[in-house]
Order: sequence, then C-alpha cells, then structure tokens
Amino acid sequence: MKEETRSGIDYLHAVTELLQRQRQAHPTYGIYQAAELQFWWARPRSTDDLDQLFWFDDDDRPVAAAVLNDFSENGSLVYSEPMLCLFTLPDASAEIVHSVAERALAHAASLGFGAVELEVASDDVVLQQWLTGRGGALQEPAVIEAWLDIDDRQPVTELAEGYALRSRAEMDGEHHMAHSTGAAFEERLQQGSLYRADLDLLVIDSGGDQAAHAMFWFDPTTSIGVVEPVRTLDAHQGRGLSRHLLTTGLERVAELGAERVSIGYEPDNPASGHLYRSIGWVPGVATDLWGCPAG
Repeated sequence: MKEETRSGIDYLHAVTELLQRQRQAHPTYGIYQAAELQFWWARPRSTDDLDQLFWFDDDDRPVAAAVLNDFSENGSLVYSEPMLCLFTLPDASAEIVHSVAERALAHAASLGFGAVELEVASDDVVLQQWLTGRGGALQEPAVIEAWLDIDDRQPVTELAEGYALRSRAEMDGEHHMAHSTGAAFEERLQQGSLYRADLDLLVIDSGGDQAAHAMFWFDPTTSIGVVEPVRTLDAHQGRGLSRHLLTTGLERVAELGAERVSIGYEPDNPASGHLYRSIGWVPGVATDLWGCPAG
C-alpha cells in the first residue's frame, strides 16, 4: 500500500470511493456508509482542511484510510470529541489494521491532537485488543446499526390530518436544517455525489412550519440506502410523523433500486429502536466509543 494524503473535497471523494468498495466487497462489513460521511461534510468543521491519511493499491484505488472529524462543537448527538475513523477493506489482515491504526494515532498527534475517540464495533476484537494495549479505554455505548431488506418494508402510512409532506426539491428558501447547521449546509450537501433533494423529506404543519424531517440517501454504486438524520420536533411527537417519513422514504429508494437500507440509533433511545424494528429494520452490530491517547 502507498500512503498519501487528501484534504477538502478531494478527501470526500476518496473516502466515498473507499466506503463504496467496502460495501461492494461485503453486504454489511464496517460501521459507516459513504452517505454518512457526506452528511458529516455538510457541516463545516475545523478538520475540513487537514491532511487525511489514505492508502492506495497499485491501481490507485483506496484500500484504507484514517480520517479525523471534529465534533467538539456539538455537531452530533453521538460524538462530542475529535473522532478518528479507521477504514479498511473486509479482507484486511490484523497486521494491516494495526499498522493503519498506529500510523493514524501518530498522524493525529502531529496535527496537535492529544487524544481522540474511536467508534469500534462490539465484535471487533482485533481493534479492541490493540486499543487496550495502546492505552485506550472503553467509554460508553455509541449506536446500534440496523439493516432493512427492501422487500421487508412496511406500506406507506397515512399522514396525520393537518400536516403535509414536502421534499426539498419542492421548496424554496433556506434549508430547513440551516438554523442548526449553518448557512453553508445545503451548498456543502450538494458537493457530495449522493445527496438528492427529492429524498430530503419534510413534514410541515397547517401553518407551514417544520414538524418533522428525514433525509434519505441512495447510492447507485452499491444499491444501498441510508437514513441520516430523522427527527420529529417535540411539539409534534406521537402523531406518526416519523413513521410516515420513513415508510415514504423507503418507498422512494425502493423505486430507485435500493436493496438494503441502513439506519442507526442510540441504545438508550428505546422509542427509536421500537419504531425502526416495527417498520422492518433488524438490529445488527452495536458500537462503542473508545478514547485513546494520540502520539
């Protein structure tokens, strides 16, 4: 493998290709989807212009990466510190995983990070044991990743009276998430290859105000759909709005050719887990947050 760095939009293109290769090689390997990294990109971060580590094969295809994303400014419900994400292909040996991880921590230290957090699958014994020996420590559960086979989806539910469904493709003005993500949010969304405005769904109330939203993604390279994010505002809870958004979005990505759809939820949020399971998602791998000193 030859080591190179990528930053800015070049980083986003490279990590997208790597995660697509990962998904093409295995139906569920890994804990991140390309669409998730593109969603993260939509919010400006202090790490955007950093040199991110990649490894390429002789055909200049990415085979591994170590990516830093700074979530310390409340950019996530799950992450709160600089996150180090390690990506390898499914056939990577333990030696390669260890080598990528060691090089990644040294690189993080060279960029001024004293410590980082990593999200690690609960069944990833190779990385867990290496982190323990490296001074890392398990901190708390992170998310449960669930998968839905598209043929197992539930029918689209009826929308509650007094509400209307819209997609971003049908609306003008500021994006409905811009108030919490910044004015550049939509422009940066569109810099990625996977965002579609017709899958960016919004429920509005009778006054035209936002009540709920869900963003669906479809990757035609892998035939994978992703839901990231989904939310119903507190004042509109209990009216089936999230269920309508999710069943509608599943129908739309099915029409585009999606075979499986991924969604994640926090283990301490039983309401979300119950909703997703009732629609057809099956819980898969659970992940944990680990802290580790850099250097």
